[in-house]
Amino acid sequence: METPRPLAVFLAVATLLAAPAVVAAWSKGTATFYGGSDASGTMGGACGYGNLYSTGYGTATTALSQALFSGGASCGQCFQITCDSQTDGRWCRAGVSVTVTATNLCPPNYAVPSDNGGWCNPPRAHFDMAQPAWVQIGVYQGGIIPVLYQRVRCVKQGGVRFTITGFNHYELVLISNVGGSGSVASAWVQGTSTNRVPMSRNWGANWQSLAGIAGQALTFGVTTTGGQTIVFQNVVPVNWAFGMSFISNLQFSY
Repeated sequence: METPRPLAVFLAVATLLAAPAVVAAWSKGTATFYGGSDASGTMGGACGYGNLYSTGYGTATTALSQALFSGGASCGQCFQITCDSQTDGRWCRAGVSVTVTATNLCPPNYAVPSDNGGWCNPPRAHFDMAQPAWVQIGVYQGGIIPVLYQRVRCVKQGGVRFTITGFNHYELVLISNVGGSGSVASAWVQGTSTNRVPMSRNWGANWQSLAGIAGQALTFGVTTTGGQTIVFQNVVPVNWAFGMSFISNLQFSY
């Protein structure tokens, strides 16, 4: 059970760098579903977002096959998906699409063939979607459907969220609810008494720092894979503690 975390909203200063928007092109893949009709079983996951309701992702989510997951670099990306009725329309809900956020990994299963159960085996492009999202485009009894998909811009409610765990000289920061291109390419942290320190991806959407920054107000710089950079000035106040989350009032737009 996730421990409730206090939230604080603080002003931030943004530095925006011009960059191209997400370029979408339709590709072919397949999709299954997991969890129940209430998306039970879809919480947590390989991106580290935890409770998908409290972190703003809800049930419009998907796990990505290994080929799409890219070792966690795709965490937070948004995909528009529609059933490919021209390939096989038996289980399609024609003319509709759904937009989902990548929050998990669908791991390979090399014990079964890629075309008979090993849906997430490389190099397949496969989406294992939360059931409430999948049934918008597919008929429940079908189980697996061919799809067309494309990357799209993420539209999120509220600002970017920073959740800090670990201990001093080892800070693990979950960067979530990222709009625009959705996924983070790089990040840095700076305390009020320390220099700027580059962060590295630890796993999923968790970024780590080895700086001793406890007891300082923290500024984060985040660059998305779309090329937009925002500096979240003093988004974490001096009295923060490990396990706390902080929401900025700024959001990525492309």
